[in-house]
Amino acid sequence: MTSIVFSKESFVFINLIMMAVSILFSPGCKGQDKNSLDFAKARKELVENHVLPQGITDQKVIAAMLKVERHLFVPEKIRYMAYYDQPLPIGEGQTISQPSLVAFMTEVLQLKPTDKVLEIGTGSGYQAAILGELSDSVFTIEIIPSLGESAAKLLHDLEYENIFVKIGNGYQGWPEHAPFDAIIVTCAPSEIPEPLRQQLAEGGRMIIPVGLENTVQDLVLLRKKNGKLFQENVLPVRFVPMLKEDRGKY
Repeated sequence: MTSIVFSKESFVFINLIMMAVSILFSPGCKGQDKNSLDFAKARKELVENHVLPQGITDQKVIAAMLKVERHLFVPEKIRYMAYYDQPLPIGEGQTISQPSLVAFMTEVLQLKPTDKVLEIGTGSGYQAAILGELSDSVFTIEIIPSLGESAAKLLHDLEYENIFVKIGNGYQGWPEHAPFDAIIVTCAPSEIPEPLRQQLAEGGRMIIPVGLENTVQDLVLLRKKNGKLFQENVLPVRFVPMLKEDRGKY
């Protein structure tokens, strides 16, 4: 659900042209759909050329980035751009996040298979799918009904039985299933929501962008130890704002 500028990496036009050529002209193989082969190749190139150079070393995260088919989570008319390392529009003024930043935010959570994860801002469901490859259960909240319903259907069709989608206000978290071992927020409030602080388990980690709309925001990592939250500013980023039910902004 994010609209992001990942400041550690600039958009390189010639690399995108080369990737587009790869998507359009890479050869198919007998017995397999050419488009799926092209997308698989583009996904591998994305990981090799944009994810790994960001210092991503967690092999489970890398495997998830290679497995989850990002093109299924973007509108069909722009699927040829699915493996560009950039955010893309998904409707309702929202975007799917930049893949290298998805990998980065996922890795810093240091997820374990037994973790229960809360995601705020389902969007098209791509980040939830990545989390679903790594964790026992993922609870994801989307405030825009059309996006949440579409993501829920796609994740169901892809047989992610460990991902649970809720249409609602992410600012309030999901108290019925708290506490969470990890919380990831893909939209920016002006301040860290108190309900999310409260719903983080002992030893838990939260990654969240904080700041005003149309400004450079801070990507913040919080850890809870002995009941106290320790905060670290990780990166300057730019996300869409966290929305209220009336489309106002927190």
